[in-house]
Amino acid sequence: MKKLLSIGLCWAFAVSSIYAQQTDSLSIPTAIGSLMVSIPTDSTFITEDTLNKRLIQFSHQYEYIPEYEQEIIQERLTQIENEIPLTYNPIVNSFISYFTVTNREYTEKVAKLQTKYFPMIERYLEKYDLPDELKYLAIVESGLNPKAKSPAGAVGLWQFMPLTGRLDYGLSENWYLDEKMDMEKSTDAACRYLSFLYKYFYNDWPLALAAYNTGPGNVRKAIRRSGYKKDFWEIYPYLYRETRSYVPQFIAIMYSMNYLEEHNFFIEEFEYMPDYETIPISGFLSLPLFAEHSGICLETLNDLNPELKRGVISDNHPMYKLRIPTNQIDFVTENLNDIMRFAGQGKEHFERLAKNEVGSTYGRQRLTYKVRSGDVLGKIAQTYNVRIADLQQWNNLRGTVIRVGQPLNIWIADDFYDNVNKQLTAISQKGVPNQDAALKSGEYRVQNGDTLWDISRKFDGLTVEKLKKLNNLDGNGIKPGQVLKIKENS
Repeated sequence: MKKLLSIGLCWAFAVSSIYAQQTDSLSIPTAIGSLMVSIPTDSTFITEDTLNKRLIQFSHQYEYIPEYEQEIIQERLTQIENEIPLTYNPIVNSFISYFTVTNREYTEKVAKLQTKYFPMIERYLEKYDLPDELKYLAIVESGLNPKAKSPAGAVGLWQFMPLTGRLDYGLSENWYLDEKMDMEKSTDAACRYLSFLYKYFYNDWPLALAAYNTGPGNVRKAIRRSGYKKDFWEIYPYLYRETRSYVPQFIAIMYSMNYLEEHNFFIEEFEYMPDYETIPISGFLSLPLFAEHSGICLETLNDLNPELKRGVISDNHPMYKLRIPTNQIDFVTENLNDIMRFAGQGKEHFERLAKNEVGSTYGRQRLTYKVRSGDVLGKIAQTYNVRIADLQQWNNLRGTVIRVGQPLNIWIADDFYDNVNKQLTAISQKGVPNQDAALKSGEYRVQNGDTLWDISRKFDGLTVEKLKKLNNLDGNGIKPGQVLKIKENS
């Protein structure tokens, strides 16, 4: 900038020496960023101090934060093309003020990311015939960060909870990857969930959005407490505080993104996702080594495949579809065997890490343990041959305090259960030995807290699949008191 100023000064001095005359309207064009501004003076001779003062004044204008009358903002909301009602009230106005005045840095950050993720999101919204403006919900949820994690354990662009993502929408998770971070799979799942919520809540989008945040049960509860009102703003006082702000935030974000320039946001560098295609990968792959030998930037690969938590693809994943830039697809396809020969190195190292890292679930099976009177975390960890730190990681525990009746996720190593441990586990969990639950006829009576996996581990040669086959079970659901066959011809 100083060089530019010096050039301008020299030019001004040269002009003045040639024409040697006073003027009241001389201006010096100065390039600042992408803007051309004129700095007026009353003389052909301008000192550097004067120019610096003028530039400071310009900078203040550039950083100026305009505020508008409420009537103007309300009128602007009516001009936005929308299917979801954009209600205006003091609550919405306060959030608009937050995004356009108080936290401008955040607004500018997400505005830059629109061009990166919105085209993909728009494709899925069109696929499911959903309103285009739902794309702004991803800003409210995650700030357009596919690796975002909330303190409650929600993950990804659309902040799916682990249980909802895995059981309801097939978003799998293991040590190597988390499909809740997969930008396409999570967006597809979010569209399906939003479609369900819209139909479930009387084709009312504000109620559907509230349910996306807090769950259908809490919205139904608020409807009941309000005297069965079916309008978001009428059940507003009966919702949790976080959910009350959810719909107003959505409206405020949508307004802010549509009126950036009016609020003096000038985004100079938008972010973009390259066009991409997928190639099938069968076998272990290190993403850094793949990048090195394919010539693709590692940062680009990470952007395209955010679900890969460790930067590797496990050989346990059948035919993984790796996203790569379209302009590289021909080269990679033609040289895939050679690239894989180098990119497939390091498997043993990652397997050791996977097995020993705190909270790892690699090669383990999950069971749910219900805390009993007298239990402490150390005792449970010792019983199941895991570390206290593992239990804390698996259950998002900050300390060692647990309460009676609290369910704990415990990931058990495949080789944990020998005959002695089976007996100990049955006594610890059920209060009765296995032989009391196993009937003489080769049957087993389901105890409180049992799962098919628990039962399969109690008897030699029994597996979950065998249990299902013996008892004609389609799923994993069983009930206390239910009698199951544990042997053939029983």
